[in-house]
Amino acid sequence: MTGLSPRQEGGDGLADVLERVLDKGLVIAGDIQVNLLDIELLTIKIRLLVASVDKAKEMGIDWWEHDPTLSSSERNLVEENERLRHRLGELEGTGDGEPSSEAESS
Repeated sequence: MTGLSPRQEGGDGLADVLERVLDKGLVIAGDIQVNLLDIELLTIKIRLLVASVDKAKEMGIDWWEHDPTLSSSERNLVEENERLRHRLGELEGTGDGEPSSEAESS
């Protein structure tokens, strides 16, 4: 008896497996189709990718950087909001960049 637990002897602990999966990437793909009398009623395509951020970028996947709900592009939204308010003020004839009180109350 060496005094090592089975997990230590095997070397495939959860951390090792997770590190290997994140390093290499893991793709799970599947399709579900519901047919009735040879008429396709529903198709669901499921694609799951488990990888590290670096590996995903290496594969050309970076959607989280461009998704406004996930990225820090709030500054751009504030600037766009200010431009829209100014344009709305111009269109309403106030010229001061602020919507008139009539527009705010409706």
